[in-house]
Amino acid sequence: MKFPFSTATPALDVNAIQATIERALASAGLNTSTGPMHDVTETIRRALGAGRAHPTGPSAADRESVIDVAAREVPAAEDADRALLREPAFGEVQPRQGSFEAHQFSNAAGSRAYKLYVPAGPGDAPRAMIVMLHGCTQSADDFAAGTQMNRLADQHGFLVVYPEQAAQANATKCWNWFKPQDQGRGAGEPSLIAGIVAEVAREQGADPGRIFVAGLSAGAAMAVVMGETYPELFAGVGAHSGLPYGSAHDIASALAAMKGGRSGMPGLKAAPGAAATSGPQARRAVPVIVFHGDRDHTVQQSNGALIAQQAQQACSAQAGGTLRETTQTGIAAGGRRFTRTVHADADGHARVESWTLHGAGHAWSGGHASGSYTDACGPDASAEMLRFFLALPRSARC
Repeated sequence: MKFPFSTATPALDVNAIQATIERALASAGLNTSTGPMHDVTETIRRALGAGRAHPTGPSAADRESVIDVAAREVPAAEDADRALLREPAFGEVQPRQGSFEAHQFSNAAGSRAYKLYVPAGPGDAPRAMIVMLHGCTQSADDFAAGTQMNRLADQHGFLVVYPEQAAQANATKCWNWFKPQDQGRGAGEPSLIAGIVAEVAREQGADPGRIFVAGLSAGAAMAVVMGETYPELFAGVGAHSGLPYGSAHDIASALAAMKGGRSGMPGLKAAPGAAATSGPQARRAVPVIVFHGDRDHTVQQSNGALIAQQAQQACSAQAGGTLRETTQTGIAAGGRRFTRTVHADADGHARVESWTLHGAGHAWSGGHASGSYTDACGPDASAEMLRFFLALPRSARC
């Protein structure tokens, strides 16, 4: 795998170039704040941002632990808070913004920071909660800005929790989804994330039947781990550009899995309830929604297909029959083509939903440009995950 770091490329004065372009467009009488020319200037801005050089390269130790590409820093101050909410459309009433505060959790496995978003307005009834696991090099503020999940929380009244990986645990802040000690229950990072969830649920009075976990890339792989190791805690899993459970057991096997290779975690096939197969198996039946771009060269799309396959097999086994499959194709408002496949139970409830994003790379679909790893062409993965989660029956997991 090649890592996109450079130590010799001269830096671009991106702001000066962008300002010159915008002045030229304005002098021609073109409005760059709304409409088609706004999209053009946004495209130019992103292209210039992608060309900005990194002043220094990572150490050898950092390169060894990188399971993703580099993200940019998003400040955690007032400017970042304002970036969490998009500009309202004409005539739209923008919901009041809630509170976004930092916390710390510790247990025998260590300590992790997290941020909690509590939407504005009364919370008389127990709220649903979504746990969001960022990708490598990202932060809670970055992930919140890019996914816009806090904006949806204001609209629908649910809690959002953003656990943060510590640099001491992984030099590039990747969740250690590929380490054996972090793929089991009651220890390692799964116990830390589960502890954060239990703490917030208790203090905020969250609805225990509507707690969900989602993530991007390494965060998606860890979200799948959480669904497998704590199925009683999570009512649904969202995986964007991630990997299936038990894909790897060290750095080398993780990099191979990202490229579509399979060595798996030793001993996983012999686990109780695991079927005999050449691929990894999930044993816990938790509903799953998957998003993956078919031009993702960081984590190959075959990984997203295997996440859906794991969930489908587990849910079918629990339901005692085959789930009914339907497929549709479409084009999102931003122009991205997609294929959506739904596996539903006998009552018509979706249990596994898989989105293939045609032409998309390693980025959050429908995300906002204020965060890293976002693809504004859509469809809106945050809104679709929320729809899938809130439509799940409360009485059963799968």
